[in-house]
Amino acid sequence: MSQASPWWNPDRHSDRRPFLVARGRIKTALRDWFASQGFLEVEPGCLQISPGNETHLHAFRTELVGTDLSRRDLYLHTSPEFAMKKLLAAGETKIFAFAPVFRNREHGRLHAPEFTMLEWYRAGENYETLWEDCASILDIAARTCDRMQWSYRGKPCDITKGYDWTTLYQAFGQFADIPLHETMTSSSVDRDKLAALAQAQGIRIGADETWSDIFSKVLVEKIEPGLGVYRPEILCEYPITEAALARPTVHNAAVAERFELYVCGVELANGFGELTDAGEQRRRFEAWMADKSRIYGERYPIDEDFLSALAAMPPSSGCALGFDRLVMLATGAERIEQVIWTPLQEAGK
Repeated sequence: MSQASPWWNPDRHSDRRPFLVARGRIKTALRDWFASQGFLEVEPGCLQISPGNETHLHAFRTELVGTDLSRRDLYLHTSPEFAMKKLLAAGETKIFAFAPVFRNREHGRLHAPEFTMLEWYRAGENYETLWEDCASILDIAARTCDRMQWSYRGKPCDITKGYDWTTLYQAFGQFADIPLHETMTSSSVDRDKLAALAQAQGIRIGADETWSDIFSKVLVEKIEPGLGVYRPEILCEYPITEAALARPTVHNAAVAERFELYVCGVELANGFGELTDAGEQRRRFEAWMADKSRIYGERYPIDEDFLSALAAMPPSSGCALGFDRLVMLATGAERIEQVIWTPLQEAGK
């Protein structure tokens, strides 16, 4: 197999350049829209005490050396979330950022170790408002590229149709014939029951896999491929155990105000009605870091300043959208490297 030319090869760059030019036009249009909605653009720092405390997120670690040669571990953030929520605690009410973020163990057609997150927060707004924001963002990207009909790997989506929405309970029943609500409550989960239901649908389950592991397998194998096909789709009301920083819904404590946006079977955005209970947030962080230590043999520190800031943070909603993926779909690119100006060159490629 011949080796691919590097991204800076003039011929390869000329092939990518139309996508990159469109990227800039989409970013400019979105900045204008956020400004028209009264948002302030902020620039959260990338170096953090904690990169995030979810079990399966993997960070890049670095070392801060002081003028006195003292040394301290820091991390490149996996999301600007902690920093932006501190700004909400400081008094900001409508903020957004195009933030470079970093995630280890992620490289592929839809993944890059360094990518751009479009993240925004609304103080005092319910999380359904973010669904409308997502619809506006899709429309802006589509109109900027003059492409209202998107397709990815044979899965079409008509942006002009607006979005539909479905709950996780409904999706598990529709796509996997699994009554998810029978395997969970607000305080416990039934791992063996979910395992049996998943195995009945032909999903291979390992003896050491947890309820959360099985939930993720069903989601990836049975549900995600059918989401956002023909029209954008919001998947909402995630189990409380799968909602890292989201608050419970008012009508059912077993599910959270968390949603994801799908287009052409691709996950584009992840949004929350934000949890502001510092004690509950600490409990979740500690549980996930215990799982991380068990599975991967490492854990990340908990940002105590972030937990303190939660006490001062107003009720808010926030969303993180993969900007590179948005550009991919809007332009018709096939791989994420096509829409990143200077993608990381893999070793030997």
